[in-house]
Parts: sequence; C-alpha cells; structure tokens
Amino acid sequence: MEHDLTQVTCYAGRTSAERPTSFLWEGRVHRVREIEGEWREPGAKRFRLRSEDDRLFELCYYEDSDRWLVQEWVVSSAKGGRDEQGSP
Repeated sequence: MEHDLTQVTCYAGRTSAERPTSFLWEGRVHRVREIEGEWREPGAKRFRLRSEDDRLFELCYYEDSDRWLVQEWVVSSAKGGRDEQGSP
C-alpha cells in the first residue's frame, strides 16, 4: 500500500526531483543511502532506494500533481530473501 509523503528533499540538477536524498514518513526523516533503481512511467518517476537504517523503499513522484507516494518493501527470510511489499 502506498502512502502520501508530506516532504521529500531531492537533488535537482537539470530537472526538478532528479533524485530523492531524504523524505519524511511516519514522523521521521529517512535519509537515502543508495538508490538501487529508478525508472519512468507515463507521468511519473519511480525510485527504489535503501535508507541509512537499511530499510528498502519505493518512492513515486507524480509530475502532474507534484505528489510523492512511498511504499516500504520488507525482506522476508521465510521466502528465501525475496522482497515483499508491506508496511511496518
């Protein structure tokens, strides 16, 4: 399930929202340690990233509404280490 974000800090180079560097979620600032992947969809940019506390997230920026959504991915050892979508 995706959740709205109220604040995302991004590096902005040639374009706005080029890549997130931190985001506010559940009352806490999560700093981005590594972006593991990024891709574009019609009207949106998606980032799969790992935070400094080693949690895995997917952030999506919807350009037409200037809105960010977040989803946490949980690694399940019972499923052989496969990633699953979920929330804490």
